[in-house]
Amino acid sequence: MKFGTKLIHNGNEIDEETGALSIPIYQASTFHQRDIDNFGKYDYSRSGNPTREALEDTIAQLENGHRGFAFSSGMAATSSVLSIFSAGDHIVICEDVYGGTYRITTKVLSRFNIEFTFVDASKLENIRSAIKENTKAIFLETPSNPLLKITDLKGAISVAKEKDIIVIVDNTFMSPYLQRPLELGADIVVHSATKFIGGHSDVVGGLAVAKTKELADRIYIIQNSFGAILGPQDCWLLLRGIKTLKIRLDAHQATALKLATWLQEKEQVEKVYYPGLEGHIGKDIHFSQASGAGAVLSFKFKTLEQTKYFLNNIENAAFAVSLGGVETIVSYPAKMSHAAIPREEREALGVSDTLIRVSVGLEEYEDIIESFEKAII
Repeated sequence: MKFGTKLIHNGNEIDEETGALSIPIYQASTFHQRDIDNFGKYDYSRSGNPTREALEDTIAQLENGHRGFAFSSGMAATSSVLSIFSAGDHIVICEDVYGGTYRITTKVLSRFNIEFTFVDASKLENIRSAIKENTKAIFLETPSNPLLKITDLKGAISVAKEKDIIVIVDNTFMSPYLQRPLELGADIVVHSATKFIGGHSDVVGGLAVAKTKELADRIYIIQNSFGAILGPQDCWLLLRGIKTLKIRLDAHQATALKLATWLQEKEQVEKVYYPGLEGHIGKDIHFSQASGAGAVLSFKFKTLEQTKYFLNNIENAAFAVSLGGVETIVSYPAKMSHAAIPREEREALGVSDTLIRVSVGLEEYEDIIESFEKAII
């Protein structure tokens, strides 16, 4: 079965009780037990809910993993996955990671004596040299946020497996349609499902998929203990959004390539970051592990004045945090996604005050170009 069909026909599309072509929203906190000696499958919705289970089964199938988990946000998913580790453990993490992940690792988990080393993961030698005797995991994003840096997943996984180290990949930018890290040998995948999986800027959620039962059991203990689960209404919205993931991303990335190419020709633009462009560092590696360039690009203006004018004057696009919606979303990483990173570190990573990230929406390409043209001085 091809992926686009699997999005719609995966065993979670029809309600077994009624035949409804939509899984019901089981808006229940608790479940009646008919037999004191044999409790039913569900008892309390923190531990399990039929609507959430349908979503979790769906994402597990799409990522080809053992079990999926739905959380109240992308950060709840990431934080919960990282919480399977213990005091004294060490984790290698890509340096240009999402700002929320940077915050949870440096401000919260570090207080529990979990150690993190940030490296430029686009160079495998940096990953290898950062590994210690107590290294338990490598956490990667590829393409990274917001500079779209590419990490060789097969290479990084090979390095990790030499030491029996768990590999975790944030697959938010690509979604399981364009990239499936578990098939490449990774152990855990996380998503901010708020983004492309939901696709309509109307739900906040996070997903994780474990490759093995052993890892799934560890994640479930955290999910059930912390209770940062996704409610049934939001699970239903994600199930609905998933059905159009392929058709949306096909349109998103077709326009993204046109926009990135157009931006390259603007004299006011210093640099464009997009894996679909010729000359993008790591492009060949990216297309060896992913089937598309995605719908997110970043670019730098030459001056701060140009940057501010653009953000204050862009039309027919949202100036907002987040990405992956049907509308084009223009973000300012320095004060949005990466505001948690100290300025000196942020600028050293290349996240300058002139950098703009764009999640290309489903508007007509000509209208997007017209809006951008008017906002560039």
